[in-house]
Order: sequence, then structure tokens, then C-alpha cells
Amino acid sequence: MAYTLRNRASARFKFRSLALGLLLWPALALAAPVPPIPDSIAVNVDQAKLVKLPGKVATIVVGNPMIADVTLQPGGIIVVTGKGYGATNFIALDRAGEVLVDRVIQVEGPSEQLVTVYRGVQRESYSCMPICQRRVTLGDGSDHFKAAMEQAESLSGAASGQAANAGKSN
Repeated sequence: MAYTLRNRASARFKFRSLALGLLLWPALALAAPVPPIPDSIAVNVDQAKLVKLPGKVATIVVGNPMIADVTLQPGGIIVVTGKGYGATNFIALDRAGEVLVDRVIQVEGPSEQLVTVYRGVQRESYSCMPICQRRVTLGDGSDHFKAAMEQAESLSGAASGQAANAGKSN
């Protein structure tokens, strides 16, 4: 009989411990530490990177928006987009105007296989993965830049026209 009472007491203790653990689990999960933000954020030009910010960010200020763009998303996530080569910073503020984060953004060159062709002082860029194709890169000559942009706009316009026509036929 003593053995049975001991088993019941042990079972009650285990059940209460489990119930308490289940009740406290959401609070412990919410209290999990936020991963630290690196001192500087490196991103390639024409690419984006997601970064998780701590706290309740209400405002983002970018030092030089021609180098990088920072967009605040729900849940304290920011999208950092490299726009031009160089370094700038961003500052995240809460609703009271307190600085939560002040970090440097370093925008670097493309990471893929890029071939640069120089014709005198004019520069042309090509992305060679696996076939070389024209690419618009900051610093390219104006003729190459204009031709590539016109082709991209023409392709985009044709795709938009096809999509509009497909919508009308349905």
C-alpha cells in the first residue's frame, strides 16, 4: 500500500510539473533573446537583405538613400537594399524618439561572375552565369546603360501588354 501511495504522489508531482511547464512555456518563449544585430550590415548593390531589429521600431532614418534603402516591415524586420557603392548608416527610433539601433550599411559590388568590358573610357558590364548577358551596373557608359534600360523597358511593356490582353480574353 505504501508503494501505491508513493506512486500516486510521484505521478501527481510529475503531472503538476508538466502542467506548470506548459503554462510557463509561452512566457519563456516570448522572453527568448533577440539575436544581436551586427555592427555593420554588408549588402551587394542591387540586392536586398533581411535584418531583425529589437524592440518597437517606429521610424527608420537612412543617412544617404542613394547608397542604401531601408524599409520597415511588420514584426521589426527591415529590408536593406543596396542602391550604390559605398557606406552609409541607418538609425531606428521608437515612438518616443529613443534611438534603438544605429548601424553602418556597407554596399559592395556584385558577387556573381561579372565581366567588365572597357572601350576607351566607356564601360560595359555583363553577367556571365553561365552565358554572358548585358547587365546595367553603376558606372557603365551612357550608351550601354541607355540601350540596356530601353531593352528592359520594352520587355516589361510587352509583358504588361500581354498580361492585360490575357485578362480581357477571360
